[in-house]
Amino acid sequence: MIADISNEYKEDFLKFLGTAGARFVVSTQLRSSGGLWLSLGGEDILIDPGPGSLLKCLSSRPKLDPPKLSGIILTHRHLDHSNDVNILIEAMTVGGRNKKGFVYAPRDAFESADPVIQIYVQSFLEKTGFLEEGGIIKRPSYSLATPVRHQHPVETYGLRFFLPYGNLSIISDTAFFPSLIDNYKGSDILILNVVVFQDHVDKKIYHLNFNQAAEIIEGINPKVAILTHFGMTMLQQKPFLLAQKLQSELGIKVLAASDGMKLGLASLVGSD
Repeated sequence: MIADISNEYKEDFLKFLGTAGARFVVSTQLRSSGGLWLSLGGEDILIDPGPGSLLKCLSSRPKLDPPKLSGIILTHRHLDHSNDVNILIEAMTVGGRNKKGFVYAPRDAFESADPVIQIYVQSFLEKTGFLEEGGIIKRPSYSLATPVRHQHPVETYGLRFFLPYGNLSIISDTAFFPSLIDNYKGSDILILNVVVFQDHVDKKIYHLNFNQAAEIIEGINPKVAILTHFGMTMLQQKPFLLAQKLQSELGIKVLAASDGMKLGLASLVGSD
């Protein structure tokens, strides 16, 4: 199947500009919080540009050039996912001189009493759109679906990218609920935000813990699963060791993302 991919898709990749989750890891920058750069069929997309995202783009080797972006996607409005969205809209559009690009985000990122996407930069864009439960967005070389609203304090969605050679899913911040597995079933590449190693006993945490991530990976059975968005308790457990443990137990390829990690999508889909 990989040999049949057209030239349009052979260079598709994802790059982790940051793997930080939870306030302490983000505020201390123990891990970077720049989000995820995704190149799909000639479109470059920045997902969840948190604090330092612009700097991480410009300091990448080779450099990731924000004016080449086709668009930006926010899974939700929390600052570790959206802090740099306005400056990156300016960078993508060269200060508004080149009206171009899209931003897709939940409605409350645009329209709440305290929107994170400022009104003046919205005029720089060719297109804005709301993410919503069951929504599908058609782009020239892929489709993007948001199958289910996540359980999180603000409006939050995961992302499913459907490509000619497979599909990539990103399960963003959420508490665990069983239908997560059904809604992301069939994913070839599965990226999961795993903030905590285990839940606090005294309060509900609206994030996945390690054991819940393992249950989701086993239920979905992707070709490759990638853990990211780590809080302090996950870092203390050494994510690469946890990934190795899961891979051994489940018989599924499992990776722990690191800052700056770049992966070719076609080779991931072809993984055994």
